[in-house]
Parts: sequence; structure tokens; C-alpha cells
Amino acid sequence: MSLQTTSVALSESPAHASAIPISNRAPTLRIRPTTGWAALNLGELWSYRDLLWILVERNIKVIYKQTALGMSWVALQPLIAAITLALVFGKLAKLPSDGVPYFLFVFCGLVFWHYFSQTAQRSSSSLVNNAQLVSKVYFPRMLIPLSHTFSTLVDFVVMLIMVFIFMAVYRVAPTFRLLAIPGFLFLTAMTATGVAFWFSALSVKYRDCNYALPLFLQIWMWASPIIYPTSSIHSPRWQAFFAVNPVVGFVEGFRWCVLGKSALNPTIFWITVAMSVLVLLSGAFFFRRTERKFADII
Repeated sequence: MSLQTTSVALSESPAHASAIPISNRAPTLRIRPTTGWAALNLGELWSYRDLLWILVERNIKVIYKQTALGMSWVALQPLIAAITLALVFGKLAKLPSDGVPYFLFVFCGLVFWHYFSQTAQRSSSSLVNNAQLVSKVYFPRMLIPLSHTFSTLVDFVVMLIMVFIFMAVYRVAPTFRLLAIPGFLFLTAMTATGVAFWFSALSVKYRDCNYALPLFLQIWMWASPIIYPTSSIHSPRWQAFFAVNPVVGFVEGFRWCVLGKSALNPTIFWITVAMSVLVLLSGAFFFRRTERKFADII
């Protein structure tokens, strides 16, 4: 009976619509799939900002809910890693550290690396983990991996507090250079979000991306100046080539802010900015290109 009623209503709708003044007619909204390399449509992301914060809050609760140590895990993971690296590469291998205590040198490198890697890893399977949401409800799909960029800031803040504690322990005086930390954090977030867009989109079709990403990040870490300084590369030309890895600029920039000793220079900085923008834009456009098929594949 309801189908017939709907059918009649539809058949009568043109005549009924013609009797309604144009000024009083409700606007018609048509949802169509995008074609080609779709624009980023940032305005739509802004209109769904409330949903973004809901997803961020949910991510934080899911990670730390029903854990015995709770937020302590944020501090324990990099702390244990820094102690291990300091013993192996600082005490035994005697690697240089630009004249600062090796433990503090390594921990400063791990702060930005931990934020970068955690954002990429948690985002990589985010679309697959939210398959029912993606396939049944319309909203900008970018919000799902983007939410992890903001939720992992909680980890970063905890680690930053630990850095200030270790600065007091090692008697490193704070300076106005600390005000530059948000700038380097913004560049890190741009690159991490770009990597998240790439891998989250690829993992919808190729689920083995979730297994490949940890290996990829592990290799990326050893190719970054976490346990060794960029100054160990003496040639400026090779340093510029090394800075194509954007993590180099993040890590050296944070060490410059905290320790005042770093290989950061204008060349490395601007290469880092360029690579961060490139990774973010390429990931965002690739995500928009492939998202029209998410609901069918996932």
C-alpha cells in the first residue's frame, strides 16, 4: 500500500509542483559521484567540523579505554625506546650527538617521530575499521583519517611535557626558540596526514598495506636522524639531498628549538616545507580520486 501511495505521489508531483509558486518551492539537492581528479572541496570539510571532533573524541576513548596504565603508555613507549637506543648507540657505539647528552638527543628525535608514525599507523586502517559508517552514511571520507591527526596530539603533548622535565634534569635552559615548536608541528602534521591519506585509501583495496606500513615506517625511521645527527653528513650537497626526507627537517627543527644545537639551515627548512606540501596535496588528491569506490569495495 505504501508503494502505491508513493507511486501516486510521484505521478502527481509534476502537476502539483507546477501549481506551487517558484519562490515557495523547496530546493532540490542532487548527490552525484565525482568524475576525474575531484577538487578537495575544503568547504565541505569545514561544514562537517562537528563530526570531526566527535571522531577525534571517539579515537581517544577507544585507544585508552579499559587500559590498566591509561595515558602512562604514551610516556612509557618512547621512554623505553630512548633508554634502549641511548645504551646501544650512545654508550656502546659512541655515536655523536652534537655535544648534548645522548639520551636527550635521542628523546627529542623520538618526540616528533612518534607523533608522525602513530598518526600514519592509526590512520592506515581507519577506513576499513569504519566500513559500516563508510558504506551507509554520507560524509566527507577524509574526516576519518584526518581525525587521527588531531587525536594523536594528545600523545605529543604528553611527550612534550616529558621533554621539559628532561630539560630541567639536564639543566638545559629554555629559550624563545621554543615558540617555533608549533610551526614544526604543523609541518609534521601535514606530512603525516598526507601519508595517512595515501595508505588509508590504498588499504581499502589492498589490505596488505596494513602489514607493509609498519615495515615501511621502520625503514623510514632508520633513514632519519633519530639516533645520529645530520651534521655527520659533512657535504652540504648531500645534506640537501638527505633533507628530501621531510622527517629530517622536523627532527632537526625540534632539536634546534629545545637544544639550540642542530644541523637545521635555510636549505633544509625550505626543502622540508616543499616536501610537506607535496606529500599532503598528493595524498589528498589521490584520496579524493579513489573515495568514490570506497563504499563498493570496502
